[in-house]
Amino acid sequence: MLNIAHRGFSGKYPENTMLAFSKAVEAGADGIELDIHLSSDGELVIIHDELLDRTTDGKGAVADYTCAELKGFDASAGYAGVYGVNRIPTLREYFELVAPVSGFITNIELKTGINVYPGIEEKVSAMIREFGIADRIIISSFNHYSVLRAKKLDPDITCGFLCEGWIIDFGAYTEKYGVECVHPMRQTLTEQTAAEIKAHGIGINTWTINTPDEVLRLAELGVDAVIGNYPDMAKAVIEEISKK
Repeated sequence: MLNIAHRGFSGKYPENTMLAFSKAVEAGADGIELDIHLSSDGELVIIHDELLDRTTDGKGAVADYTCAELKGFDASAGYAGVYGVNRIPTLREYFELVAPVSGFITNIELKTGINVYPGIEEKVSAMIREFGIADRIIISSFNHYSVLRAKKLDPDITCGFLCEGWIIDFGAYTEKYGVECVHPMRQTLTEQTAAEIKAHGIGINTWTINTPDEVLRLAELGVDAVIGNYPDMAKAVIEEISKK
Protein backbone atom coordinates (compact mmCIF):
# COMPACT_ATOMS: atom_id res chain seq x y z
CA MET A 1 0.00 0.00 0.00
CA LEU A 2 1.38 3.38 -1.03
CA ASN A 3 1.74 6.35 1.30
CA ILE A 4 0.79 9.56 -0.53
CA ALA A 5 1.24 12.89 1.25
CA HIS A 6 -1.91 15.02 0.93
CA ARG A 7 -0.89 18.49 -0.27
CA GLY A 8 2.59 17.53 0.93
CA PHE A 9 3.29 17.08 4.65
CA SER A 10 0.29 19.31 5.35
CA GLY A 11 -0.27 18.07 8.90
CA LYS A 12 2.83 19.95 10.09
CA TYR A 13 3.69 22.45 7.34
CA PRO A 14 1.78 24.91 5.13
CA GLU A 15 -0.16 22.89 2.57
CA ASN A 16 0.82 22.83 -1.09
CA THR A 17 4.10 24.67 -0.52
CA MET A 18 7.61 23.69 -1.47
CA LEU A 19 8.33 23.31 2.26
CA ALA A 20 5.51 20.80 2.69
CA PHE A 21 6.64 18.95 -0.43
CA SER A 22 10.29 18.70 0.61
CA LYS A 23 9.28 17.57 4.11
CA ALA A 24 7.08 14.83 2.62
CA VAL A 25 10.05 13.55 0.64
CA GLU A 26 12.19 13.62 3.80
CA ALA A 27 9.49 11.76 5.74
CA GLY A 28 9.69 8.85 3.32
CA ALA A 29 6.38 9.29 1.51
CA ASP A 30 5.95 7.27 -1.67
CA GLY A 31 4.44 10.30 -3.38
CA ILE A 32 2.58 13.58 -3.08
CA GLU A 33 -0.94 14.67 -3.95
CA LEU A 34 -1.30 18.30 -5.07
CA ASP A 35 -3.80 20.63 -6.70
CA ILE A 36 -3.41 22.54 -9.97
CA HIS A 37 -5.05 25.75 -11.18
CA LEU A 38 -4.23 28.14 -14.02
CA SER A 39 -3.15 31.71 -13.38
CA SER A 40 -4.63 34.45 -15.54
CA ASP A 41 -1.55 34.27 -17.79
CA GLY A 42 -1.80 30.50 -18.19
CA GLU A 43 0.79 29.22 -15.71
CA LEU A 44 0.22 25.98 -13.80
CA VAL A 45 0.13 26.92 -10.13
CA ILE A 46 -0.29 24.75 -7.03
CA ILE A 47 -3.01 25.76 -4.58
CA HIS A 48 -6.09 23.94 -3.34
CA ASP A 49 -8.93 26.45 -3.32
CA GLU A 50 -10.34 28.51 -6.17
CA LEU A 51 -9.97 31.49 -3.82
CA LEU A 52 -6.79 32.76 -2.18
CA ASP A 53 -8.49 33.70 1.09
CA ARG A 54 -8.05 30.53 3.17
CA THR A 55 -4.45 29.57 2.46
CA THR A 56 -2.77 32.90 1.67
CA ASP A 57 -2.74 36.53 2.75
CA GLY A 58 -4.40 37.46 -0.55
CA LYS A 59 -8.05 37.70 -1.50
CA GLY A 60 -10.07 36.79 -4.55
CA ALA A 61 -9.88 34.16 -7.25
CA VAL A 62 -6.63 32.48 -8.24
CA ALA A 63 -7.70 32.74 -11.88
CA ASP A 64 -7.80 36.55 -11.68
CA TYR A 65 -4.08 36.94 -10.97
CA THR A 66 -0.96 36.45 -13.06
CA CYS A 67 1.63 33.99 -11.84
CA ALA A 68 3.91 36.87 -10.82
CA GLU A 69 1.10 38.43 -8.82
CA LEU A 70 0.30 35.11 -7.13
CA LYS A 71 3.97 34.83 -6.18
CA GLY A 72 3.57 38.00 -4.15
CA PHE A 73 1.29 36.32 -1.62
CA ASP A 74 2.36 34.34 1.44
CA ALA A 75 0.83 30.86 1.30
CA SER A 76 1.73 29.98 4.90
CA ALA A 77 -1.95 29.82 5.93
CA GLY A 78 -2.18 28.79 9.60
CA TYR A 79 1.62 28.81 9.92
CA ALA A 80 2.16 32.51 9.22
CA GLY A 81 5.46 33.58 10.76
CA VAL A 82 6.40 30.04 11.82
CA TYR A 83 8.37 28.90 8.76
CA GLY A 84 9.05 32.24 7.09
CA VAL A 85 7.31 33.22 3.88
CA ASN A 86 6.07 30.39 1.65
CA ARG A 87 5.13 31.24 -1.92
CA ILE A 88 2.53 29.58 -4.15
CA PRO A 89 4.59 27.08 -6.19
CA THR A 90 4.35 26.38 -9.88
CA LEU A 91 4.10 22.83 -11.17
CA ARG A 92 7.50 23.34 -12.80
CA GLU A 93 9.12 24.16 -9.46
CA TYR A 94 7.55 21.07 -7.94
CA PHE A 95 8.72 18.79 -10.76
CA GLU A 96 12.24 20.16 -10.41
CA LEU A 97 12.15 18.95 -6.79
CA VAL A 98 10.69 15.46 -7.24
CA ALA A 99 11.72 14.40 -10.75
CA PRO A 100 15.20 13.33 -9.53
CA VAL A 101 13.69 11.25 -6.66
CA SER A 102 13.67 7.68 -7.93
CA GLY A 103 10.23 6.12 -8.09
CA PHE A 104 8.48 9.10 -6.48
CA ILE A 105 4.80 9.37 -7.46
CA THR A 106 2.80 12.54 -8.05
CA ASN A 107 -0.99 12.62 -7.93
CA ILE A 108 -2.03 15.75 -9.81
CA GLU A 109 -5.56 16.83 -9.00
CA LEU A 110 -6.90 19.07 -11.73
CA LYS A 111 -9.08 21.66 -9.98
CA THR A 112 -11.56 21.78 -12.83
CA GLY A 113 -14.68 21.14 -10.76
CA ILE A 114 -15.70 24.82 -10.65
CA ASN A 115 -13.42 26.55 -13.17
CA VAL A 116 -12.96 24.34 -16.22
CA TYR A 117 -9.68 26.10 -17.15
CA PRO A 118 -9.73 25.34 -20.91
CA GLY A 119 -6.39 23.89 -22.00
CA ILE A 120 -5.20 22.90 -18.52
CA GLU A 121 -5.01 19.22 -19.45
CA GLU A 122 -2.79 20.01 -22.46
CA LYS A 123 -0.47 22.16 -20.35
CA VAL A 124 -0.12 19.50 -17.66
CA SER A 125 0.45 16.78 -20.26
CA ALA A 126 3.17 18.81 -21.99
CA MET A 127 5.02 19.44 -18.75
CA ILE A 128 4.85 15.79 -17.71
CA ARG A 129 6.40 14.85 -21.07
CA GLU A 130 9.05 17.53 -20.71
CA PHE A 131 10.22 16.05 -17.40
CA GLY A 132 9.90 12.44 -18.62
CA ILE A 133 7.98 11.20 -15.57
CA ALA A 134 4.74 9.92 -17.13
CA ASP A 135 5.21 6.54 -15.47
CA ARG A 136 5.11 8.20 -12.02
CA ILE A 137 1.98 10.32 -12.47
CA ILE A 138 -1.65 9.89 -11.48
CA ILE A 139 -4.08 12.51 -12.80
CA SER A 140 -7.37 12.88 -10.94
CA SER A 141 -10.30 15.28 -10.75
CA PHE A 142 -13.84 15.58 -9.47
CA ASN A 143 -14.61 16.67 -13.05
CA HIS A 144 -14.65 13.31 -14.77
CA TYR A 145 -14.84 14.94 -18.20
CA SER A 146 -11.50 16.58 -17.37
CA VAL A 147 -10.03 13.18 -16.45
CA LEU A 148 -11.16 11.77 -19.78
CA ARG A 149 -9.57 14.69 -21.63
CA ALA A 150 -6.30 13.97 -19.84
CA LYS A 151 -6.59 10.27 -20.64
CA LYS A 152 -7.17 10.99 -24.34
CA LEU A 153 -4.06 13.16 -24.45
CA ASP A 154 -1.88 10.54 -22.73
CA PRO A 155 -3.50 7.09 -22.75
CA ASP A 156 -0.55 5.58 -20.87
CA ILE A 157 -0.79 7.92 -17.87
CA THR A 158 -2.69 6.51 -14.92
CA CYS A 159 -5.89 8.43 -14.19
CA GLY A 160 -8.41 8.41 -11.36
CA PHE A 161 -11.99 9.53 -10.82
CA LEU A 162 -12.34 11.56 -7.62
CA CYS A 163 -15.62 11.32 -5.73
CA GLU A 164 -16.92 12.29 -2.29
CA GLY A 165 -20.31 10.63 -2.71
CA TRP A 166 -21.63 7.09 -2.73
CA ILE A 167 -21.53 6.10 -6.40
CA ILE A 168 -23.33 2.81 -7.04
CA ASP A 169 -21.08 0.35 -8.91
CA PHE A 170 -18.15 2.76 -8.92
CA GLY A 171 -15.87 0.02 -10.24
CA ALA A 172 -18.10 -0.78 -13.20
CA TYR A 173 -18.50 2.92 -13.96
CA THR A 174 -14.74 3.50 -13.93
CA GLU A 175 -13.95 0.43 -16.02
CA LYS A 176 -16.53 1.56 -18.61
CA TYR A 177 -14.55 4.72 -19.27
CA GLY A 178 -11.11 3.10 -19.38
CA VAL A 179 -9.82 4.78 -16.22
CA GLU A 180 -7.47 2.88 -13.91
CA CYS A 181 -8.27 4.23 -10.43
CA VAL A 182 -10.91 5.66 -8.17
CA HIS A 183 -10.18 8.23 -5.47
CA PRO A 184 -13.11 7.89 -3.06
CA MET A 185 -13.62 9.60 0.27
CA ARG A 186 -12.65 7.10 2.98
CA GLN A 187 -16.12 7.03 4.54
CA THR A 188 -17.58 5.51 1.39
CA LEU A 189 -15.25 2.51 1.47
CA THR A 190 -16.91 -0.51 3.04
CA GLU A 191 -16.21 -4.19 2.43
CA GLN A 192 -18.99 -4.14 -0.17
CA THR A 193 -17.95 -1.03 -2.06
CA ALA A 194 -14.24 -1.90 -2.00
CA ALA A 195 -14.96 -5.43 -3.23
CA GLU A 196 -17.05 -4.13 -6.14
CA ILE A 197 -14.29 -1.75 -7.21
CA LYS A 198 -11.62 -4.45 -6.94
CA ALA A 199 -13.78 -6.93 -8.88
CA HIS A 200 -13.44 -4.65 -11.89
CA GLY A 201 -9.65 -4.43 -11.60
CA ILE A 202 -9.74 -0.80 -10.51
CA GLY A 203 -7.18 0.68 -8.12
CA ILE A 204 -8.31 2.47 -4.95
CA ASN A 205 -6.49 5.59 -3.69
CA THR A 206 -8.46 7.07 -0.81
CA TRP A 207 -8.39 10.27 1.27
CA THR A 208 -7.92 11.87 3.79
CA ILE A 209 -6.32 9.27 6.09
CA ASN A 210 -4.94 10.79 9.28
CA THR A 211 -5.14 8.08 11.97
CA PRO A 212 -3.37 4.73 12.40
CA ASP A 213 -6.73 2.96 12.80
CA GLU A 214 -7.90 4.19 9.41
CA VAL A 215 -4.64 3.14 7.75
CA LEU A 216 -5.10 -0.34 9.22
CA ARG A 217 -8.78 -0.56 8.24
CA LEU A 218 -8.09 0.46 4.67
CA ALA A 219 -5.14 -1.90 4.38
CA GLU A 220 -7.50 -4.72 5.33
CA LEU A 221 -9.85 -3.61 2.54
CA GLY A 222 -6.99 -3.86 0.07
CA VAL A 223 -6.71 -0.23 -0.97
CA ASP A 224 -3.73 0.65 -3.12
CA ALA A 225 -2.84 4.00 -1.57
CA VAL A 226 -3.74 6.13 1.42
CA ILE A 227 -3.60 9.90 0.94
CA GLY A 228 -3.09 11.73 4.21
CA ASN A 229 -1.65 14.76 5.97
CA TYR A 230 0.87 12.80 8.09
CA PRO A 231 3.14 10.72 5.85
CA ASP A 232 5.43 9.93 8.78
CA MET A 233 2.58 8.25 10.65
CA ALA A 234 1.34 6.38 7.60
CA LYS A 235 4.85 5.16 6.80
CA ALA A 236 5.28 3.77 10.32
CA VAL A 237 1.92 1.95 10.24
CA ILE A 238 2.51 0.51 6.77
CA GLU A 239 5.94 -0.73 7.84
CA GLU A 240 4.38 -2.48 10.85
CA ILE A 241 1.77 -4.11 8.61
CA SER A 242 4.51 -5.39 6.30
CA LYS A 243 6.19 -7.18 9.22
CA LYS A 244 3.12 -9.30 9.96
